[in-house]
Amino acid sequence: MTKAIMLQGTGSDVGKTVLVAGLCRLFANRGVRVRPFKPQNMSNNAAVAEDGGEIGRAQWLQSLAARVPSSVHMNPVLLKPQSETGSQIIVQGKVWGHAKGRDYQALKPQLLGAVLESFAAMRAGTDLVIVEGAGSPAEINLRRGDIANMGFATRANVPVVLVGDIDRGGVIASLVGTYHILPEEDRRMIRGYLINKFRGDVSLFGEGIDAIGTFTGWPCHGIVPWLKAAGRLPAEDSVVLERLTRGFSGALKIVVPVLSRIANFDDLDPLRAEPDVDLVFVRAGERLPDDAGLVVLPGSKSTIGDLLDLREQGWDVDIAAHMRRGGRVIGICGGYQMLGRMVFDPLGIEGSVTETPGLGLLDIETEMAPEKTVRNSQAFSREYDVPLSGYEIHLGVTSGPDCDRPSTVIDGRPDGALSPDGRVMGTYLHGLFGSDAYRARLLESFGLNGERTGYRAGVDAALDEIATELEGVLDPAWLDSLVS
Repeated sequence: MTKAIMLQGTGSDVGKTVLVAGLCRLFANRGVRVRPFKPQNMSNNAAVAEDGGEIGRAQWLQSLAARVPSSVHMNPVLLKPQSETGSQIIVQGKVWGHAKGRDYQALKPQLLGAVLESFAAMRAGTDLVIVEGAGSPAEINLRRGDIANMGFATRANVPVVLVGDIDRGGVIASLVGTYHILPEEDRRMIRGYLINKFRGDVSLFGEGIDAIGTFTGWPCHGIVPWLKAAGRLPAEDSVVLERLTRGFSGALKIVVPVLSRIANFDDLDPLRAEPDVDLVFVRAGERLPDDAGLVVLPGSKSTIGDLLDLREQGWDVDIAAHMRRGGRVIGICGGYQMLGRMVFDPLGIEGSVTETPGLGLLDIETEMAPEKTVRNSQAFSREYDVPLSGYEIHLGVTSGPDCDRPSTVIDGRPDGALSPDGRVMGTYLHGLFGSDAYRARLLESFGLNGERTGYRAGVDAALDEIATELEGVLDPAWLDSLVS
């Protein structure tokens, strides 16, 4: 019989994603057939599952941890924010609709069937499914029609373990408060809790465990230390960019403007891992540093909206000055579209603004179209004559004279564009920097030599390190109970 456990947090960003990935790798290393599952995710960091369609990038990472092919059923509902109040809704990998927050609440009961169908698909032929909640079950204002936390757990009869983040403070209150605020039908699903991100002497928290037990009766299944290896994993949420605004003093400064609807920013992680690269994320209200060698415009969920935002921040002026100093620019997906002369949206797919000038760094134009390209791809760099692999997730068709100098070939098709002087490059291929050979050649073009890190191997090694740490701090009896 397939078993399941669900990790829910006392809040957002408590480390559930990393813990699920670590547990997937822990059990995979034991020879257990394990799969991840997240009923509902909200993220513009998406991946293309191996069975086609979009899922959260975090669930792709968790499938890698579990050593199983990724599937759209691992994340049946994905919300991709397009504005302050509205999101695109992806159901089992395909665009299902659009909704504002209040309207989405009314739609959730319609999505429960797809969630349960996908969960059944994940349980088939496996030993253990590790489920990740979203946000917190204590958000009782969202409980009606819930499919992300206790609404799913009670309907699917999946026991829950709460995760509390001690690093942000108030972990005792957050756990005890969750106990008291939940209705009895939800509270009875909880089988214990984990303390995450602990720094220092664990013995000092003994009285804290006693207090939580007194108020709740819940057992503690483990106190997880600050997992340093987690920093080598792709980040799920853009909230992490708040902590990555400045890098270190490196030989090459690469600058990334943090757009308001930034998407798939984990494209930059392989660069961040390089010891001689200073990757700087620049937030709203800051200027782009004038000593950058390269500016990277990442993906965007709303190209026109982010172009307007980019101009409002004055980053268009900064980029123009960067180019006058002899700098270089790479645009990926939405960032590629921004590099052209114009972006058109005649059907209003992204919003009410139907056209806007681009940065004019490439002689191209883009027109948004309702058909969405979603696929994993094998590619080739025309710049550096090296193989690439990655994925495409985009709306729009791009054309123009600079497309006659394609930067890449994707699945045998020319893609992207290069400026006549080669200093501006754009492509629709996500995962470009994940190619060790491409990254080495790119950095060599800036005068950086030396052995490059094997990025994918580094991610895999980090997952093994996390699994080993978890094995050492989690209650062995609890771990055994999940598969026995």
